[in-house]
Amino acid sequence: MRCRILHEIPGRLRVHMMQNYMTIEEADILESYLKGISGVTDAKVYERTADAVICYQKVQSEDDAWSLEREEIVRALSAFDYDRVNVEVPEHSTRVLTHQYVDRMAWHILRRGVSRVFFPISVRRVVTAVKSVPFLVKGLKSLAHAKLEVDVLDAASILVSMLRGDFDTAGSVMFLLGIGDIMDEWTHRKSVEDLAGAMSLHAEKVWLLAEDGQEVLVDINSVKEGDTILVRTGNMIPLDGDVIRGDAMVNQSSFTGEPLPVHKKEGSYLYAGSVVEEGELSIRVRNENGTGRYDRIIRMIEESEKLKSEAENRASHLADQLVPWTFGATLLTYLVTRDVTRATSILMVDFCCALKLSMPIAVLSAMREAKDHNISVKGGKFMEAYEQAETMVFDKTGTLTAATPVVKAVVSFNGQDETEMLRLAACLEEHYPHSMANAVVREAKERGITHDEMHSEVAYVVAHGIVSSVEAKRVCIGSYHFIFEDEDCVIAEGDEKKFELLPDEYSHLYLAIGGVLSAVILIEDPIKAEAVDAIAALHELGISRLVMMTGDSERTARAVATHVGVDEYHAEVLPEEKAAYIKSEHAKGRGVIMIGDGVNDSPALSEANVGVAINSGAAIAREIADITISEDDLMSLVTLRSLSDGLMKRIHGNYRTIIGFNSMLILLGMLGILPPATSALLHNASTIAISLRSMTNLLPEKQA
Repeated sequence: MRCRILHEIPGRLRVHMMQNYMTIEEADILESYLKGISGVTDAKVYERTADAVICYQKVQSEDDAWSLEREEIVRALSAFDYDRVNVEVPEHSTRVLTHQYVDRMAWHILRRGVSRVFFPISVRRVVTAVKSVPFLVKGLKSLAHAKLEVDVLDAASILVSMLRGDFDTAGSVMFLLGIGDIMDEWTHRKSVEDLAGAMSLHAEKVWLLAEDGQEVLVDINSVKEGDTILVRTGNMIPLDGDVIRGDAMVNQSSFTGEPLPVHKKEGSYLYAGSVVEEGELSIRVRNENGTGRYDRIIRMIEESEKLKSEAENRASHLADQLVPWTFGATLLTYLVTRDVTRATSILMVDFCCALKLSMPIAVLSAMREAKDHNISVKGGKFMEAYEQAETMVFDKTGTLTAATPVVKAVVSFNGQDETEMLRLAACLEEHYPHSMANAVVREAKERGITHDEMHSEVAYVVAHGIVSSVEAKRVCIGSYHFIFEDEDCVIAEGDEKKFELLPDEYSHLYLAIGGVLSAVILIEDPIKAEAVDAIAALHELGISRLVMMTGDSERTARAVATHVGVDEYHAEVLPEEKAAYIKSEHAKGRGVIMIGDGVNDSPALSEANVGVAINSGAAIAREIADITISEDDLMSLVTLRSLSDGLMKRIHGNYRTIIGFNSMLILLGMLGILPPATSALLHNASTIAISLRSMTNLLPEKQA
């Protein structure tokens, strides 16, 4: 497509697309396209002017004339075509929202200008009186409910101005209040929409029941209304639907608020995003992927705003408590000075708007910034608790160790074939996503081993393993404790020496068929490269106790704990023992953060002040957790600590600024320095300024 470079500096281009008019849809397509170009770090498209600003990495070519990235961008722009480009465009764009509020603001200002220029004074007074009615009604309603709130302040200031015959001041107050309301609603809506856009779910995999009865793992986008999908213990229900077979306990608290899992059976309705805690369900899909998902995310964010931090709650309560004091200052000023203008100036100022608006916007902005770092937070109270916690408990596998462990060897026993044992293990493990299970499935795939369903119903035993049957024989896969102690499996005669020689440096996954050990899968679970630095940084940021708890052996746990530098470790622990440890920390007065990724971590995640789940782990862990982080980078825990600390500092800073600035306005009004209209202007301007500042990033660019 033809375009013209308007301006450039190293690392930044501003180009104009040679088209007469750019639609919102075209702007979104172009912006997504530009962000997908290799070397581009950021891109912003302005549809009103058909301009695009492109930021890119500054790597110089040998002749020092053009950067390699710049050349690539120019070629990509030349090849761009709206009709031919294939890019993923956000389902919901904030451009529409911005246009709506810009138009509302322009219309609001235009009406005020027309009224002032073209209407005679008598008509303006009538218009002002009519416009005052909604404000007066809201104030009276507040009084009728025995509430002395900001609506009463607004109504009183407008009424007093009109009774004094100062209709210009009353009109100016309502005009400024209108601008403030538009800006307040705009900033809040934009914060919510930005966060929702960042949290929109990506394509997932789902088990589809094919016509021949086989279970097939398919992309969720290929599922149609009327198809049958299967969901088992620990997995999320990806689409709305009805249960046609099965029995399960489902956690749907994020949608209905029910604190306990709900029993679902044939005929029950299921919400997309709820999680099967126990059992298995066959579900006939009602809605295809995407239907209502964005609205549910919006609802979740709105619900999360109710999970306010203590600092937010204190500010909100103080705002309500200060209204009577404002009225008191107004009355006192009038009694002392007998000057209605001074008293009215005080009525123009309230603490409520700024305190109640800037705090939730600061939280929403922090949640949006966290999402930019692949961290999902369900509410401000969890960021505050994260900032205040002294103890952090880690699961080992998939948390401190790599989320992508690898199979080093498959050792067969009892005369079994190694390839067939890996095929069976992968067939069982693919139903329950966990880092160890993923390693088995990935190894089978890399070896080119297909594993169509060959077993009957699969049952998951929390913290132990998986049970099924093949050709009427019981098949078990899991830990040593599960295979040899719970299931009483044995080692075939003559295999004892081979079993004793299994190398200790790997984690062992045991597979038994018909009560006899058939294979041991040796899995290397390397420690994450950033684990040592993350542990050290968390210590520096105020986490005094860093603890690792794992169901793995004492030998493996000791080696990992020593390497990463945690303060203490506990090996061969069961899920209830993790939760019991957290209870003991609470009894000592310590706030606790729990990080885990499996179904067996769920009790501990629930017990902790803040539960943090790894996004590649079990869906039930993500559902129960208060925060979800990326599997790829343990340093996100450090980033979150810095974000949480920055958020609480911002909330306290906003609190001090609002109280100080508005108190100054009240004092200047009492002294007769500021007239009512100026007080109203400065008050509303400060509210908007603080709210806009609350939307900015907390972390400096070098950290972000």
